[in-house]
Amino acid sequence: MAYKDHIAGQILAEHLTEGKLVAGTEIGIRIDQTLTQDATGTLVYLEFMSLGTDRIQTDLSVSYVDHNTLQTGFENADDHLFLQSAAARYGAYFSRPGNGICHQVHLERFGMPGQTLLGSDSHTPTAGGLGMLAMGAGGMDVALAMAGDSFFMPVPRVTLIHLTGELRPWVGAKDVILHLLERLTVRGGLGKIIEYGGPAVKSLSVPERATITNMGAEIGAWTSLFPSDEVTKQFLTAQKREENWTPIHAREGAEYDEVIEIDLSHLEPLVACPPSPDAVKPAHTLSRVKINQVAIGSCTNSSYRDLKLAAELLRGKKVHPQVSLIIAPGSRQVLSMLAKDGSLADMIDAGARILEVACGPCIGMGQAPPSSGVSVRTFNRNFPGRSGTPDAKVYLAGPQVAAAAALTGRLVHPSEIGTPPTVESPENFLVDDSMIIPPPAHPEEVIIRMGPNIKPLPELGSMPDTLNLKVLLKVRDNITTDDILPGGAKVLPLRSNLPAVSQFVFASISPGFAEKAKTAAGVAILGGENYGQGSSREHAALAPRYLGVRAVLAKSFARLHRANLINFGVLPLLIGDEGCGQITEGDDIEISDLHAALTERDSVVVRVRSKALTCEGKLDLSKQERNILLAGGRLNFHRRKLAVDDQSSRE
Repeated sequence: MAYKDHIAGQILAEHLTEGKLVAGTEIGIRIDQTLTQDATGTLVYLEFMSLGTDRIQTDLSVSYVDHNTLQTGFENADDHLFLQSAAARYGAYFSRPGNGICHQVHLERFGMPGQTLLGSDSHTPTAGGLGMLAMGAGGMDVALAMAGDSFFMPVPRVTLIHLTGELRPWVGAKDVILHLLERLTVRGGLGKIIEYGGPAVKSLSVPERATITNMGAEIGAWTSLFPSDEVTKQFLTAQKREENWTPIHAREGAEYDEVIEIDLSHLEPLVACPPSPDAVKPAHTLSRVKINQVAIGSCTNSSYRDLKLAAELLRGKKVHPQVSLIIAPGSRQVLSMLAKDGSLADMIDAGARILEVACGPCIGMGQAPPSSGVSVRTFNRNFPGRSGTPDAKVYLAGPQVAAAAALTGRLVHPSEIGTPPTVESPENFLVDDSMIIPPPAHPEEVIIRMGPNIKPLPELGSMPDTLNLKVLLKVRDNITTDDILPGGAKVLPLRSNLPAVSQFVFASISPGFAEKAKTAAGVAILGGENYGQGSSREHAALAPRYLGVRAVLAKSFARLHRANLINFGVLPLLIGDEGCGQITEGDDIEISDLHAALTERDSVVVRVRSKALTCEGKLDLSKQERNILLAGGRLNFHRRKLAVDDQSSRE
C-alpha cells in the first residue's frame, strides 16, 4: 500500500525520522506539538525534569489545567502552581484553571492541519477534526517528545470511513461515531488509523468532526482524522487563525487497508448503553428507561455549537422535576459566547445547573448520580464506577437526545419535544487568550514550586533474568484503566504522590490488593482481551509497578496501556486461551532466561510451579521495546543511551 497517498501517510512521511513506511515495521516521527493536562501532567513534568533537558524542544507545548479543578484540599492547588511554574521554566504555554478543557481549547486556539500532536490524554485525537495527526500517549513518551526525541510506533493500518448522504433532522455527529462503535466494537480500531473521506465530509463542521475523532479513542485506534478543507479554513478564520490553515486531503487513487461505507441519511439518534461505549441501541427503543440525571458537556460535546443546540431545545421549557440537568461548557470562549447571546440564560431558566469549564463529571470529579441512578451523558465513556457511583447506569448520547431526556425524564427520540432547531457555525468566535500564559522572556529566573504532595519518581531496577511471581489477580476481558486505578475526587488529587495513589490499585475489583502486593516478592496479573482499555493514565502502569507487578499475561492489550507497561519495565506477555485456562489466581509462576529471550526470541516459557506445568508466552515486541524492558523502563533506557552517546562523543 502506498502510504504517501492518504492523509495519514502524507503526515507520517513528512515527519519521519527513523524507519520506513512499511507495514509491520517500527518508525520514529517528529512531534510538532504536545499537550498535557493536570491529572497526568505533573508526572510528565517530573519525567521531563529527570531527562536533564533545559528547554522544551517542540514547536509548541501547552500545559492545561482541566481535570483536577475540584479543590477540597491543598493538593490540586499545589499541583497547579507546580505546572504553571514548570511550564514557565521550560518553555510551555499554560492554560489556567477556568480556561477550559484541553481538547476543546487546543482545537480552538492551537491545532494546526498537517502537524503532529502528542498528548498525555487518550482523547488527544480530538484535534484530528482539524486534519492533525493527533495521538494520545503515556506521559513518558510525551516528556521525551518535549525533550526533542522521536515518537516511536509501528506503521499502522489505515481504514477509510467513506461518508455519503446527509444527516437527517435530530441526528448528529455523536450518532455517527456511536454507529461506528456498534459496527467495530471497542477493539475494532486496534493498530489502525481511522481516516474520514467521501462527499458527506463537507457537510460536517469542525466541532462535529472533532466529536467523531474524539470518540475514535473508544474504538482503540491510534487516531482519527479528517481532511483539512474549506470548512477547516472557515473555522480557523472564525478563530482569527486563518494563517494556520493548510489544505490536506487524500490523493486520487489512495489505497486503504479497509474501507467502511456509512450513508449518513440512514442514521438515527443512538445511545450507548451501560456498561460500554459499543453497547449501542436506537434511542426510540429505550423509552421505558427513566432518568435521574443528564449531563451535557465533556471534551466530546461541549463546543459552542453543541451547547447552543441544547439551549435552543431548552428555551421556554422546564427540566423534568425528577431530573438534575448539568451543563459543563468546554471552554471559556464557549461559556462567554453563550452568556452574550442569551443561551446561558435559556439553560438557567430551564433549570440547568451550570458547572465550571472543566472535565468535571466525565472524570468523576463531582456530580455523581444517586445510588442505582440513571445518568444520560454526552460524554465518551460509561465504564462502571467512572461516574463516582458504583452501581449507576450511564448512557451516552448526543445533545439532542440528552436535552430530550432532561425535559421528559425518559430516554426518547428527541422528536417528542418539538421541531429540530437549526444552529449555524458563527462567523466569528470571541477570542480572548488572556488566560493562556506564554513562556516568559527570562525562564532562568523562574522558581519551580513543588508542594508536599508531589513526590519524586522512584528508581526502577532493570529486568532480572528470572522472574518468580505470584498471580495475585485474574481479571475479565476489556478491563479498563479505571478498573486498574480509578479517577474521581478521592484519587485524582494523589496523582503526584505515587506511594499514596498506589494504595488504590485494583481497589474496586480486589480490595486489599495493594497490601497483598507489598508482601509478595513479585506479582503477575492475568488478563483477558483488550487489557487496559480506556485512558492514557500511565499511573495505571506505574503504580502497579511500584507495588511489585513485573508482568501482565493477557490475550491482548490496549495500545496505550501496553506502551505504558513497557515504559515502566512491566513485561506484557501474550498468552492464549489454553495458557489462560491453566493459570489461576494464586499460582506461583517462573519466567526464566529473559535476557536471551528479549534479545533473540519471540516467546518465553511460563512455568506454573504450583501445578508443575508450562505454557507459552509470546513477546510481540519491537527491538526498541525489548531494550526498554531490559533496561527496566524508558527512563533507564534513555539515560543509558545518553551515557553511550556522551562516551562516543568523547572518543
